[in-house]
Amino acid sequence: MPRRNLFSIVSISLIGVFCWQASGGAKPKDEMLELYGLFVDAVEKVEANYVRPVTRRELLESALEGMLQNLDPHSTYINTSEWKQFRRQIEGRFGGIGIQVGVDPESNRLRVIAPMVGTPAYEAGVLAGDLIVEIDGQSAEGMSPDKAVEVLTGRPGTEVKLSVLHEGQEEPEAISIVRAIIDVPSVLGDKRKPNDEWDFMIDKTNKIGYMRITSFIQKTPEEAKAALEQLRGEGVKGIIIDLRDDPGGLLSAAVEMADLFLDSGEIVSTRGRNTPSRRYEAHKNSPYEEIPLVVLVNQNSASASEILSAALQDHKRALIVGQRSFGKGSVQNLLDLDDGNSILKLTVASYYRPSGENIHRFKNAKQTDRWGVSPDPGLEVKLSPTEYVNWFIGRRTRDQDSAAKGKRAKAESTAAAEKPKDKPADKAAKPSDKASKPSDKPATQGKPAETKPAGAKQADPAHKTETAKTGASRRPVGPWVDKQLDKALEVIRGKLAPRTKSA
Repeated sequence: MPRRNLFSIVSISLIGVFCWQASGGAKPKDEMLELYGLFVDAVEKVEANYVRPVTRRELLESALEGMLQNLDPHSTYINTSEWKQFRRQIEGRFGGIGIQVGVDPESNRLRVIAPMVGTPAYEAGVLAGDLIVEIDGQSAEGMSPDKAVEVLTGRPGTEVKLSVLHEGQEEPEAISIVRAIIDVPSVLGDKRKPNDEWDFMIDKTNKIGYMRITSFIQKTPEEAKAALEQLRGEGVKGIIIDLRDDPGGLLSAAVEMADLFLDSGEIVSTRGRNTPSRRYEAHKNSPYEEIPLVVLVNQNSASASEILSAALQDHKRALIVGQRSFGKGSVQNLLDLDDGNSILKLTVASYYRPSGENIHRFKNAKQTDRWGVSPDPGLEVKLSPTEYVNWFIGRRTRDQDSAAKGKRAKAESTAAAEKPKDKPADKAAKPSDKASKPSDKPATQGKPAETKPAGAKQADPAHKTETAKTGASRRPVGPWVDKQLDKALEVIRGKLAPRTKSA
C-alpha cells in the first residue's frame, strides 16, 4: 500500500483526535501529528525491510498489544480470531488444566497464581508461583495472561506440555497435563470423613472449624453456607478461613462471603478515572456475625480473596495470619471496537479497602508501599521457597490420600450394603471343610498376606513420606509441617480462651 494511502487512513483517525482536543484533550495537535507520523514511518520500514513478510494488520495488532501491556498485565487487546474463544471462556464450561495465571511484576514473565485443588495441573505438580517458560514447546516470554489461557484451554482429553520454573530452582521442569472439564468444589476442609465428605472441624476438642476456599466462583457462598451450617450443628466456637493460594474470582462471591460475617459497613469500593465509583455494603442479621475468625493469606492470595480478608481485617472482625498477599485489586471492563468483533479489556478502576487504602500493586510499586493485605502485627509467618514447596506438596499429598481413603471407604460401604447375605445352610457347611484342611505353612511363619493392609510400610501417607525429585510423585521430606496453620490455631485458641473460662 502506497505511503499516501496509509496517511489517508491515519488522517481519518486524526479527525476524531482533533474533535477530542476541541473538547479538552490533553495532547496538542502538533504533538499528535508528530507521533502519528513517527508511527507510520516505523510501520512502513518494518513492512519493507523485515526478514520475513509481515502483514500490516499483524503490525498494528502487535502495536496495540504492546501499548496495553505497558499499562498493566490485565489490560489486553482481543482480536477477531480470539473473540470466539474468549466468549466461550466467559459464557460456559470449557476444557482446561485448572490454573490461573498472571504476570510476575519483577521478571515480567507469566506466573502461576495458583492451581485449583483437584484439577489436572494440581495433580501434575504445577505449583503456585511457578514461572511458565514454554507452552507446547513455544516460548511464553511476552505472552499475556489472556493469551496463555487461550492456549491452555482446549478439548478435554487433549494434552498440553508446560515447561515451568519452580521458585528457588535454576532449571525448568517439563510437565505434561491432560485437559479436563474444570468443575471442582471451592470450599474444602482439612481432610475427608469416611463417607468421602469434607470434615470442616479441624480441632474437635476446642470446636475450631476450618474452611479452605480455593477460588471465588458463583457457587462459593452456597458451599460456604453449607459448611457453616454443618459446623454450627457440631457446636463450632471459632473458625479459620484459609485463603492461601486462592487466586480470587468473582467480586460478587467475595462480597457475599464477607456479608456472612459482617453486620454493617463497607465491604469494598471501586474507583476509577472515568467510571462511576461503587460501594458494596454489609447487611445485618447474618447468623455467623459473632463467631471468632482468623484468616490465612500468603503471597498467592489475590483479587477476591484480598477483598474478603481486607474487609474482615479493617472491621476488626478477623486477625490475619501468614504472608502479605499478591496485590491484584483492579477492575477490567470490556470495550467494543469499531469492527464489531475486537475488544479492549481495559483496567478502568481499582478496589479499595474499607479503610480507604488501595489493594492493587501497580507497576513499579515498592515493597514499602501500601498494597495488598498484610498480616496483623506479630502474626507474620513467612515461608522460604523450599518451605513453601514442601508445604504445597504436603498439602496436595494430604488431599490425594484423604480423597483415596474416602473413596475406598465409600466404595466398601456401598459394596457391603449391596452384598447378598449368605444362606444359613451355606454357613454351616463351610467351617467343617476349612477345619479339616491342613495348613500349608507353619504357624511361626507370620501373618497371612491378606491381613497386611496395602501400603503398610507407610502408616500415614500424609506425614511419612517418600523421596522423589520433581513432579506429581514428589512428596515432602519428613513429617508435613504447616507453620502458618499452626500459628492460626494458636491465635484462635487464644481468642477462645476467655470465653471458655467465663463459661
